[in-house]
Amino acid sequence: MSGLYLVSTPIGNLGDVSARSREALEQADVLACEDTRNAKKLLTLLGIAYPKTFLAYHEYNADKMRPKLLALLQQGQTVVLVSDAGTPLISDPGYRLVRDCLDAHIAVVPIPGANAVLPALQLSGLPTDRFLFNGFLPHKQGARKAELALLKDIPATLVFYESPHRVPETLADMLDVFGDREVAVVRELTKKFEEVRRGTLAELSQFYAQEGHPVGEIVLVVDRASGQAKTYDISAMLEQELKEKTLRDAVDAVTKKTGLDRKKIYAQALCIKNNKDN
Repeated sequence: MSGLYLVSTPIGNLGDVSARSREALEQADVLACEDTRNAKKLLTLLGIAYPKTFLAYHEYNADKMRPKLLALLQQGQTVVLVSDAGTPLISDPGYRLVRDCLDAHIAVVPIPGANAVLPALQLSGLPTDRFLFNGFLPHKQGARKAELALLKDIPATLVFYESPHRVPETLADMLDVFGDREVAVVRELTKKFEEVRRGTLAELSQFYAQEGHPVGEIVLVVDRASGQAKTYDISAMLEQELKEKTLRDAVDAVTKKTGLDRKKIYAQALCIKNNKDN
């Protein structure tokens, strides 16, 4: 089927290419990629013949290239979008192309595969029930600290990409804004020198300040405040809301304030209401 195919590529280990990814790459009329040199190298390693057309598509030329790609898609071409490594649209501009395709009723087919976020989370040893992927933080310290302040109270494990040379200062800024929390510095996922260094922000910021920045592709995984989700007195909150609101509105208000599971809050609210009615 013609359309836009979002194909994940290996982040290190060539064995992570799926059968569906290989099939899409083999059948592509057009390969849209961050760097044509890297895409050609990948196809050569996989033993896949080059498609008819290679087009560079990245954050610096996306606005210019989207109309060209849309025109090819509207002509019935099969376009495969890849990043240099991992899953397209994660920390790259592909979502705008997807949105334009959807608006134009062009088929969009995601083909899942390698990505650094989930394996980093798995290896971190930190809670996985709720997490927030924040991508790259700003380069300048003031903007970086301002963004971290917005994330401070989110009841979720936080996942970031980071350039290796900024790891020491980023960990120091996290310690300053978050306080001391558990953190994992995950390096070179799926590659020969894959490594996970776990500790607290105080320990690892001091370690990298002394040893220098790590080398390779980096993912930082930071625990939620106090190592767990922020605690709330749900019963007290519900009792207060139920004084002035219906059961449904009270549940909605408490769910919004806490970000906790609505079904559990509703069950607790129903229990409180039934006890009062009896």
